[in-house]
Amino acid sequence: MTAIPSPEHIGYLAALLTTASFVPQVVHTLRTRDVSGISVGMYSVFTTGVALWLAYGVMIEAWPVIAANFVTLVLAAWILWLKLSLQHQGR
Repeated sequence: MTAIPSPEHIGYLAALLTTASFVPQVVHTLRTRDVSGISVGMYSVFTTGVALWLAYGVMIEAWPVIAANFVTLVLAAWILWLKLSLQHQGR
Protein backbone atom coordinates (compact mmCIF):
# COMPACT_ATOMS: atom_id res chain seq x y z
CA MET A 1 0.00 0.00 0.00
CA THR A 2 1.41 3.40 -0.98
CA ALA A 3 0.98 6.18 1.51
CA ILE A 4 -0.64 9.32 0.13
CA PRO A 5 1.23 12.43 1.25
CA SER A 6 -0.70 14.81 3.45
CA PRO A 7 -1.49 18.33 2.27
CA GLU A 8 1.00 19.61 4.85
CA HIS A 9 3.78 17.42 3.42
CA ILE A 10 3.00 18.67 -0.09
CA GLY A 11 3.06 22.22 1.27
CA TYR A 12 6.47 21.72 2.86
CA LEU A 13 7.87 20.16 -0.34
CA ALA A 14 6.50 23.03 -2.43
CA ALA A 15 7.94 25.50 0.08
CA LEU A 16 11.35 23.83 -0.06
CA LEU A 17 11.49 23.79 -3.86
CA THR A 18 10.27 27.33 -4.47
CA THR A 19 12.46 28.78 -1.74
CA ALA A 20 15.53 26.85 -2.87
CA SER A 21 15.09 28.29 -6.36
CA PHE A 22 16.39 31.64 -5.05
CA VAL A 23 19.65 30.24 -3.70
CA PRO A 24 21.46 30.08 -7.08
CA GLN A 25 20.60 33.74 -7.77
CA VAL A 26 21.93 34.84 -4.39
CA VAL A 27 25.13 32.79 -4.80
CA HIS A 28 25.65 34.06 -8.36
CA THR A 29 25.08 37.67 -7.35
CA LEU A 30 27.42 37.40 -4.37
CA ARG A 31 30.17 35.77 -6.44
CA THR A 32 30.00 37.98 -9.53
CA ARG A 33 28.60 41.21 -8.08
CA ASP A 34 26.72 41.41 -11.40
CA VAL A 35 23.27 42.85 -10.83
CA SER A 36 22.71 44.18 -14.34
CA GLY A 37 20.05 41.59 -15.15
CA ILE A 38 18.04 42.15 -11.98
CA SER A 39 14.96 44.36 -12.15
CA VAL A 40 14.47 46.66 -9.16
CA GLY A 41 10.78 46.97 -9.96
CA MET A 42 10.21 43.22 -10.19
CA TYR A 43 12.14 42.44 -7.01
CA SER A 44 10.45 45.28 -5.12
CA VAL A 45 6.97 44.05 -6.02
CA PHE A 46 7.95 40.40 -5.47
CA THR A 47 9.51 41.10 -2.06
CA THR A 48 6.40 43.01 -0.98
CA GLY A 49 4.20 40.14 -2.15
CA VAL A 50 6.29 37.60 -0.24
CA ALA A 51 6.03 39.75 2.90
CA LEU A 52 2.25 39.74 2.50
CA TRP A 53 2.21 35.95 2.01
CA LEU A 54 4.26 35.66 5.20
CA ALA A 55 1.75 37.83 7.06
CA TYR A 56 -1.09 35.72 5.66
CA GLY A 57 0.66 32.52 6.77
CA VAL A 58 1.09 33.91 10.27
CA MET A 59 -2.54 34.96 10.41
CA ILE A 60 -3.83 31.52 9.44
CA GLU A 61 -1.03 29.70 11.32
CA ALA A 62 0.07 27.75 8.22
CA TRP A 63 3.64 26.66 8.96
CA PRO A 64 4.58 25.67 5.38
CA VAL A 65 3.50 29.13 4.20
CA ILE A 66 5.31 30.83 7.08
CA ALA A 67 8.56 28.89 6.65
CA ALA A 68 8.73 29.24 2.88
CA ASN A 69 7.89 32.90 2.80
CA PHE A 70 10.20 33.82 5.66
CA VAL A 71 13.21 32.28 3.94
CA THR A 72 12.13 33.56 0.51
CA LEU A 73 11.67 37.05 1.96
CA VAL A 74 15.22 37.00 3.36
CA LEU A 75 16.69 35.80 0.04
CA ALA A 76 14.65 38.16 -2.16
CA ALA A 77 15.35 41.14 0.11
CA TRP A 78 19.05 40.27 0.05
CA ILE A 79 19.07 40.25 -3.76
CA LEU A 80 17.16 43.54 -3.82
CA TRP A 81 19.55 45.09 -1.31
CA LEU A 82 22.55 43.90 -3.36
CA LYS A 83 21.01 45.36 -6.52
CA LEU A 84 20.35 48.72 -4.89
CA SER A 85 23.69 48.97 -3.08
CA LEU A 86 25.83 47.81 -6.03
CA GLN A 87 23.85 49.99 -8.43
CA HIS A 88 24.45 52.95 -6.13
CA GLN A 89 28.19 52.17 -6.19
CA GLY A 90 28.06 52.23 -9.98
CA ARG A 91 28.68 48.52 -10.59
